[in-house]
Amino acid sequence: MNAWPLPVGGPPPTITAVAARLIQALGRAEFAQTALNTLNDCVAAGSWSVYQVWPDRAPVMHLSASRQAVDTTQECFEIYRDLGLYRSDRSFDPVRAARRPGQAMVLRMHADEAPSVQHREAIYRQHGMLERLSVVQLEPDGSLLAVNIYHHEGQGCFDPAEIEHFAHLAPMLLACVTRQVQWQSHSADADLRRRLLARCPALTARELDVLERLLRGLSYEGIAADLGLSVASVKTYRARAFARLGLHFKSELFAALIP
Repeated sequence: MNAWPLPVGGPPPTITAVAARLIQALGRAEFAQTALNTLNDCVAAGSWSVYQVWPDRAPVMHLSASRQAVDTTQECFEIYRDLGLYRSDRSFDPVRAARRPGQAMVLRMHADEAPSVQHREAIYRQHGMLERLSVVQLEPDGSLLAVNIYHHEGQGCFDPAEIEHFAHLAPMLLACVTRQVQWQSHSADADLRRRLLARCPALTARELDVLERLLRGLSYEGIAADLGLSVASVKTYRARAFARLGLHFKSELFAALIP
């Protein structure tokens, strides 16, 4: 596996044009597919995925798309998450080791360099993926945001020109993905609040804040840090909200609100 920092200096005109089209696609439901098609103007990619990995909870897929006949990006991510492969994934360690939130690196990994035999066989070999090129950023909460593009079997490895183009595009690509994920999260949160209030109009703003974050998978400690509250206060708001909703367990909340 290779790792290197983002390049210094302005990008070539071709990269600037690609970046402009990525910006135009922001805030649209079809952003993932449009972005992948646009990326192919400067670097060939059979598929791509954007996911976030935390040190203390399961990863979340934010975006994915494919130009292959069959899109297996979601299936691959579910294997990565449900088999717990993310727990032993050392492929992003160069970014973790830097310990600088906001810092990003470009990483390249061949299927033969997958973190474990199970990772290589169940994801890369089974789904015909040959190589991954990523830009990965350490987030303030200690998570890693990974933007990954893949060469599939038959495409060969990324050539030097593709790697150079991706490295120049990486800062803008990362910025666009971050903005799109924020937009999607805001839209999802607004929808959750509407559904919660439809079920119980008496819920307070703070109770809604806590319930939203529970539904997004945050721990009590994570919610407390996000809202600037103590863990005890978070549990109090959670208990009050559950009482209003007539619920006793978190699983009941998910069953009631998550389609």
